[in-house]
Amino acid sequence: MPHSKYNKRLFSETRFEAGFLEDRKTAMWCPFCNHTDTRVVDSRLTSDGYQIRRRRECAHCGARFNTFEAPALRAPNVIKSNGSREAFDEDKLRGGMMRALEKRPVETQQVERAIRDLLRKIRTLEEPEVPSSAIGEWVAAELARLDQVAYVRFASVYRRFEDVQAFREEIERLEKESPGGLDTRQISLLGRRD
Repeated sequence: MPHSKYNKRLFSETRFEAGFLEDRKTAMWCPFCNHTDTRVVDSRLTSDGYQIRRRRECAHCGARFNTFEAPALRAPNVIKSNGSREAFDEDKLRGGMMRALEKRPVETQQVERAIRDLLRKIRTLEEPEVPSSAIGEWVAAELARLDQVAYVRFASVYRRFEDVQAFREEIERLEKESPGGLDTRQISLLGRRD
């Protein structure tokens, strides 16, 4: 049976992970012709230092493509506020940050760097479990550094603001904590009161 990326049955019967097929021997297959004879042409560390980029070439069709190698670190389980436990979910972290940053003037590169830093912090914890409140505080701190409005959006959900006064108090606290470090691209969150 050929290694077709369109053959769903193959994926359900064979362990598939980032282009590797578990057969008699493990090989990186070509995403263009699905041939398993590829070779590494070049390897470089990415600019952030978290991954190795490998430039590969297929011996069968000659196509070139990139693969990225990163350490597979197991994240601790998350202890939710109700006491239940669940596996850490990177997609939840990413989704929460992206919702807070939606339509904000923050570069994608900055967001990705913040997410990578959070993931590294979580995955390198020595503890087998981490409270969801700690993760929430780390995310809030990263968002406060990136964008004040995104921070307030996140905090309003995370801290369950009940009314406008809760927003006002959080905004005032934010402005007191970083009066000189406010982003010049953003207007004052409360406006000037004279």
